[in-house]
Amino acid sequence: MAVERGWRRVVVKLSGEALMGAGSHGLDAGTLETIAADLAEAARKGIETAVVVGGGNFFRGIAGAEKGIERARADSIGMLATVMNALAIEYAIEKQGRAARVLSAVPMPSICEPYSRQAALHHLDKGRVVVLAGGTGNPFFTTDTGAALRAAELSCDVILKATQVDGVYSADPKLDPNARRFESLTHDEAIAKNLAIMDTAAFALARENRIPIVVFSIKQPGAICAALEGRGKATLVLP
Repeated sequence: MAVERGWRRVVVKLSGEALMGAGSHGLDAGTLETIAADLAEAARKGIETAVVVGGGNFFRGIAGAEKGIERARADSIGMLATVMNALAIEYAIEKQGRAARVLSAVPMPSICEPYSRQAALHHLDKGRVVVLAGGTGNPFFTTDTGAALRAAELSCDVILKATQVDGVYSADPKLDPNARRFESLTHDEAIAKNLAIMDTAAFALARENRIPIVVFSIKQPGAICAALEGRGKATLVLP
């Protein structure tokens, strides 16, 4: 169990693409409900749960830059996409009977709270699921780096990196049938091997703050609680 491992406060990193289901963009209602139920259940188990969500199901800053939008402006558009996802996740969690709050690094006080460490810690202490939007609030930083930053700020015990594959592989398993899955590795090994499951800045920030990372597939119902409890396939990245 997570409590047996000493994990009592966690950051779950969700990509925007994880919310699409089988679609090509946007939000899939069934997928959103399944993930929200899992997050709510983690909170019911006594785990203080924060969620950092991406925006790639609506807009990716890098992709926008490749299409001619200047990178800083494209990243700002991507931050707005994360807020849309966060509001949807907040409502889906509340429908599961669990309180949730969106805190955005880009202030939008008419629709959600501005992010502050004190506010996030207050909501976590009250047992609410905290959904963190807006990335770091700055361009040129990914939401992976945002997850590592928030985990360090909030003194989280672990980062749960929810992906489309069941761990960290030596190569893309969709392209290379000989790709090898790692059961565990260190932050230094992940950086040295250039394993692209998270960007280098995120790995480095987690390493400096000695925060382990669990990389797992979000495709199955209950995947978040399973990762917390050490069930199913996953890769554990240790300091």
